[in-house]
Amino acid sequence: MHYPLEKRTIFSHAKGELGLKVFLTDDPSIKLSNPLPAMESFLDTDVGSGYAQTPNFPSSLPKEKTDKRHTFHHLPNANHSQQKQNFTPMPPQQQMNYGVHEMKSEPQAAKVVHMFSGSSSHSQPSDYALKETSPFLGGGRIIGGRVIREDRPTSTYDLVEQMRYLFVRVVKARDLPSKDLTGSLDPYVEVKVGNYKGITKHYERNQNPEWNQVFAFARETMQSTVLEVVLKDKDLVKDDFVGIVRFDLHEVPMIVPPDSPLAPEWYRLQDKKGEKKKGELMLAVWYGTQADETFPDAWHSDAFAPGDSTSIASAYIRSKVYHSPRLWYVRVNVIEAQDLVPSDKNRFPDVYVKVQIGNQILKTKTVQPRNLNPIWNEEFMFVTSEPFEDHLIVSVEDRVGSNKDETMGKAVVPLNSVEKRTDDRVVRTRWYNLEKSLSDAMDGDRAKKDKFHSRLHVCVCLDGGYHVLDESTQYSSDLRPTAKQLWKSSIGVLELGILNADRLQPMKTKDGKGTSDTYCVAKYGHKWVRTRTIVNSLNPKYNEQYTWEVYDPATVLTVGVFDNCQIGDSNENKDIKIGKVRIRISTLETGRVYTHSYPLLVLHPSGVKKMGELHLAIRFSSTSMLSMMFQYSRPLLPKMHYKRPLSVIQQDMLRYQAVNIVAARLGRAEPPLRREVIEYMSDANAHLWSMRRSKANFLRLTSVFSGLFEVGKWFGEVCKWKNPMTTVLVHFLFVMLVCFPELILSTVFLYMFLIGVWKYRYRPRYPPHMNTSLSCADAVSPDELDEEFESFPASRSSDLVRMRYDRLRSVAGRVQSVVSDIANQGERFQALLSWRDPRATTIFVIFCLAAAIVLYVTPFQVFALIAGFYFMRHPRFRHKIPAAPINFFRRLPARTDSML
Repeated sequence: MHYPLEKRTIFSHAKGELGLKVFLTDDPSIKLSNPLPAMESFLDTDVGSGYAQTPNFPSSLPKEKTDKRHTFHHLPNANHSQQKQNFTPMPPQQQMNYGVHEMKSEPQAAKVVHMFSGSSSHSQPSDYALKETSPFLGGGRIIGGRVIREDRPTSTYDLVEQMRYLFVRVVKARDLPSKDLTGSLDPYVEVKVGNYKGITKHYERNQNPEWNQVFAFARETMQSTVLEVVLKDKDLVKDDFVGIVRFDLHEVPMIVPPDSPLAPEWYRLQDKKGEKKKGELMLAVWYGTQADETFPDAWHSDAFAPGDSTSIASAYIRSKVYHSPRLWYVRVNVIEAQDLVPSDKNRFPDVYVKVQIGNQILKTKTVQPRNLNPIWNEEFMFVTSEPFEDHLIVSVEDRVGSNKDETMGKAVVPLNSVEKRTDDRVVRTRWYNLEKSLSDAMDGDRAKKDKFHSRLHVCVCLDGGYHVLDESTQYSSDLRPTAKQLWKSSIGVLELGILNADRLQPMKTKDGKGTSDTYCVAKYGHKWVRTRTIVNSLNPKYNEQYTWEVYDPATVLTVGVFDNCQIGDSNENKDIKIGKVRIRISTLETGRVYTHSYPLLVLHPSGVKKMGELHLAIRFSSTSMLSMMFQYSRPLLPKMHYKRPLSVIQQDMLRYQAVNIVAARLGRAEPPLRREVIEYMSDANAHLWSMRRSKANFLRLTSVFSGLFEVGKWFGEVCKWKNPMTTVLVHFLFVMLVCFPELILSTVFLYMFLIGVWKYRYRPRYPPHMNTSLSCADAVSPDELDEEFESFPASRSSDLVRMRYDRLRSVAGRVQSVVSDIANQGERFQALLSWRDPRATTIFVIFCLAAAIVLYVTPFQVFALIAGFYFMRHPRFRHKIPAAPINFFRRLPARTDSML
């Protein structure tokens, strides 16, 4: 740490900085450490790798000094020799070298953060808890959410560790010699560094090929000081050697953005002895970081095992950014039909209308009484996406039998011609001619040739004022409407650094050892990101940074980890989920950097299991604090959700269709985001029944009202005079509030203000994370887990399904009894004046008349004091028998007598 020297007086000439290394210890066995060794060159050290490292301190001090000491270490001066120390120097193997832009320290133990620390009922094992870390990132050391910047250039990738790579760009070749008897050449290039090598694609019969491929070798895994670029000729039996170009890695330049890309150069091919040969290769070789513009599309050495020269479907291992298609709701109002022509002239058709967009099919009801000009006036909602490749197909069907329908006519409406609206204004309706076949309906000239048509009256529009829900409502990452003209300006920027994963569980076996080929997927808003796949590693390092614009703080960022089953010799068809993390933006402080290690918890049929840990760095920056505060007063969803709300059944059905459309569109990308990834990230199955979730939600509900229960319990103790001093104070406070009722509301709000200010000191400094105890995942029976993972519809044996059905009936019976009791109390209130019980109603009416007269002549304060003192009377004046008003209320009739 460097501190500026303060001037003693304004006329002092003192200037400069004092460099100190300070630590505080209560252990007298620790003595002074050696001065830091001289710093080495930047190219010979890892830049910002991992956690910062500090030198180990020796464990001996003179025994006569046992008091606490503050030890100050000076930084070495390269221009002066190191001063002699009066203690035993450290062994040579304990000394460490440092780069000119960094100072390393020992990895600090991660600080375990417990969620719901104030409640023992929600405690969970420490291995499942969130852990706060202090990594050394591109912007500096992260301590307590603040960035401690070093005297080094700040990288644009300031939320990840800088990783150094050797980049090799193979551009093209010229004037290559002929190798085969036919005089042709099938060239390709092999780039080799130590045990790692990458291969370009080969060209047939081309002596001037162009590849323009980039290879990236991780510096930390390189075991050689020489780079070999070998040009070979593809052959059936054995590939022929054409030429080689060697590079000394100590002479390779360092290129870091914003530096311009390194210009490639022509290099003459050499034979194995180093002599010049015919032909040249255009190459560019440089050191860089993951901030290099060629990094995303480069071939990566960490995607291959050492010594593996085969190509592992590089399209499936690269990092990519995806954008969800823009989804629209399609509103279809089927009004009526005219001049229908049935196939059987002796009967009126039993008609209904079938509406279809893609694989979404909805039907109207049949019309009664039957006629040739039916009227339905039914409305349907569908989901579609730009660029509107599907058509709206409307067909009129005649139900001639129990399982037999005949098509009376069809009409096709291209969605790209449908009117769009952003509000609830009236849309113009249209009449469509019905054709016998789908081909005729799509032929626009056919309608002009025929003079007579049956017609269908339909109103169709694209509703852009809604937000199309394509994920679970509780974890929505975007709440904007479809129409761009309704979007508000962004309120901030969310930055995510995916650092690494630790102690992952093996997902597959290679060469007799458990391993994983993992990648991460992050979703927020319309933007999906996928990191590169790190193969054969249970502790992969990604160090990739992404940004999103934030439009609403009440949104959730989701990060998932998956095992890639599309590469290697895996026979799996689906990528395996390892775990995911959810982070709500509103729980993040603006400007603070959150660096935590999140446990990856997954519920398996055998129980909850920790699959590893994911290390993330997150920062939310606000562009306008006023706009963000004003956002809290706006509706959560667009206005159309409140003007013309959708039913719960419609929302669930439309969400399912939206997830299918997103999965189909992103599955066509390269590399594809597979359906199982989309469904897992979107929580598509969160609405399915689960006994565990039901218990967890019930416990959450009881926890919400636990405060009221505690207040009721405390007031009961006050009424029973268990603590006379407290009861007397409550009486005094009650009298004061009755005499001065204008103080009630101000006192309540002042009390809440003081509570909020007091709890500010103890506010959470970490994002919320998944809790196994809150989710009831730590005490769930195997049968309930098996039921939760059961397919829909059920596929288990009939005896097992019957047993679960009986268990569900018993649970539903208890819920039914509680609902019945609540309904009984409400119906008794209604019976007070219903004269269902004439004597009870007579008593209540007389009581109301007497109460009105008494309250009219009695001041309200006097009545309130009498009522309060009565409820808080001493136990000596109480009886265990219920009071008369309670007995009267319990005798009132309910409608249970009318139940079957």
